[in-house]
Amino acid sequence: MDQTEKKVKLAVNGGISFGAKLNAKQLGVIAEHLIDGEELELTTFQQLYIEVPESKVEFVKGQFREAGVSCYPVGNYVKSLRTCNFCKGAEGEGMPVAIELNKRIAGKQVPFTLRPAYTGCPIGCGEPLVNDIGVMKVRDGYDLYIGGYAKGKIAQIGILIMEQLTPEQLYVAVEKIIDIYAEHGKKREPLFKFINRYGLENLKSQLVGYQNNK
Repeated sequence: MDQTEKKVKLAVNGGISFGAKLNAKQLGVIAEHLIDGEELELTTFQQLYIEVPESKVEFVKGQFREAGVSCYPVGNYVKSLRTCNFCKGAEGEGMPVAIELNKRIAGKQVPFTLRPAYTGCPIGCGEPLVNDIGVMKVRDGYDLYIGGYAKGKIAQIGILIMEQLTPEQLYVAVEKIIDIYAEHGKKREPLFKFINRYGLENLKSQLVGYQNNK
């Protein structure tokens, strides 16, 4: 390999499930693309960063997909959905909904990296209240929070914007919020700052036709 060839950073994980996990096959295929001395970067958002030669990006992605490793772009995109680290639930905690939501939003281009999080119960192990978009399953519905931020003196809890949504209502609402942010957000403007500038009520007014719009 040409040592001067440009490298592309990929974010990878073992897919959406309760807990960040990789099996032996997945670890092996990732290790195949590490040169001696290279390291993997483990992020706080249940992803690993790996750099691969630009000319081999599609080939590597194909190998990862065959092994069940999910790949996402790095930068100003919607990150893959963070989920609970400790729960072992599935249907009861809405795992099929989390998988579908991730499929619909992960990798979308936005003004600044957007972090969505999901939790299957009010304990909130997936930290939905301190991420840009947070989803919490409560009984048989899904509560939606926006504008959380976890860092520094400006840390804040997300705003409960909609309650007890059905899965389809949840998908459409989250996609609409991301679309509005993508269209009207300024470059490198975090979601919580966008909400302050754009106006929470202005945003909420565009989310019509859903149950219990707060």
